[in-house]
Amino acid sequence: MASLIIRLHPADNVVVAGADLPPGTALPGTDILCRAEVPAGHKVAVQAIAAGEPVRKYNQVIGFATAAIEPGDHVHVHNMGMGDSFERDHAFGVDSHPTAFVPEAERATFQGIVRPDGRVATRNYIGVITSVNCSATAARMIADQFRGNALADYPNIDGVVALTHGYGCGMGNQGDAIDTLRRTIAGYARHPNFAAVILLGLGCEVNQIDRLVEAEGLVPDERLHTLSIQDLGGTASAVREGVRRIQALLPAINDVTRQTLPASHLTLALQCGGSDGYSGITANPALGHAVDLLVRNGGTAVLSETPEVYGAEHLLTRRAVSRAVGEKLVERIGWWEEYTTRTGGEMNNNPSPGNKKGGLTTILEKSLGAVAKAGTTNLVEVLRYAEPIQGPGLVFMDTPGYDPVSATGQVAGGANVLCFTTGRGSVFGAKPTPSLKLATNTPLYKKMTDDMDIDCGTIATGDATIEEVGQAIFQLVLDTASGRKSKSEELGFGSDEFTPWQMGAVM
Repeated sequence: MASLIIRLHPADNVVVAGADLPPGTALPGTDILCRAEVPAGHKVAVQAIAAGEPVRKYNQVIGFATAAIEPGDHVHVHNMGMGDSFERDHAFGVDSHPTAFVPEAERATFQGIVRPDGRVATRNYIGVITSVNCSATAARMIADQFRGNALADYPNIDGVVALTHGYGCGMGNQGDAIDTLRRTIAGYARHPNFAAVILLGLGCEVNQIDRLVEAEGLVPDERLHTLSIQDLGGTASAVREGVRRIQALLPAINDVTRQTLPASHLTLALQCGGSDGYSGITANPALGHAVDLLVRNGGTAVLSETPEVYGAEHLLTRRAVSRAVGEKLVERIGWWEEYTTRTGGEMNNNPSPGNKKGGLTTILEKSLGAVAKAGTTNLVEVLRYAEPIQGPGLVFMDTPGYDPVSATGQVAGGANVLCFTTGRGSVFGAKPTPSLKLATNTPLYKKMTDDMDIDCGTIATGDATIEEVGQAIFQLVLDTASGRKSKSEELGFGSDEFTPWQMGAVM
């Protein structure tokens, strides 16, 4: 049974409601009565907090009182805000420590696919990736020819997936925007979970395929094909040619066998969406424990969503393996502060309405919970969006907080498994990378069983520990990498979630 309140640190001046607390509810272990209704996952004060004083959760500042708060008060957007900025002690590297790697002979294993060049896959897809929005319909028409029973004679092929986007023209032909798009598409074209890829363009777009191939060092061969609708004489001809090429490849692509491989070949993307007041208490720290296990076994994890580590970045810089790595993260935080100011926004535009309904009040509070996904291991590198991920260890990739855009960058970087924590019920998939959903609370898990892969709410109810659920997540990652389908795969998610980061002006 859930405790009425969850105290995260003795120094905190708020606790988290473990259930809906009506007015007059006595808070266990105190002589405090709730002065108002406090929904589950929201905060209730256990000390008087004067206007302007910091509100503390996780023994960290999550905001400042905007009005006097009395013990028993509901603490949320009506009486707490970001306040003035405050200094975080980045203390570069002071908490870094040698990683206790598991001996190679004893490392966890999974059943993976080894490509001819030695790269390791967890899935065996064929991709049709567009250079521009104008070729999106043709790409889907090609992929649609391989639905239903079309691949019945090729049981080792997971499918043919069209990855389309609304970008690629109406933009500059040089600069960060086009470079980022090309890097993203090239990352997918190289992804080991694609046995073969067709790059499909229109022919007159800014994002010309021949320039993309040249700029990213791609080499067209039996695995990478390039097609242009205009060069082939139109949509119907391009679709026929795309289908013909894929049909010719099917026997060879189907000829794969999974083999036992160490977990060091796994790169795990970390995402959270539709977060709530339990995210930083249950699913995120449990995923963090799974990350620690993966890293100890020689694997790699990638944390992202830069606006959602804002205010908690000092917890990562303290674990950086060098000052240079820590300063890369601080530089990215500074870029986002400047970017939001220049575009008329603010960092506290995040959390979303759903986050706030679930109990999160400020981006500081959300970020402190989000960083828990990264476990306790060292931060070994900070990357730009869609750059290749190199491990082992914990890597940070600079991405927006918007989940599809963020995950697209991680997959482009090479992530071959993805874990996504949610407290409100996000539905998501990311072909060609299998995606697992981790529910932060049991009511959500029971309500959305078709979408959720694991229930982390057992931590809040006291039925399991963070370590026990983290071990279960790690095992589920291994099983999924071995071919077990995730809930999102069973539902068919993953094609429409391909969303490259659209930077710069639309011309």
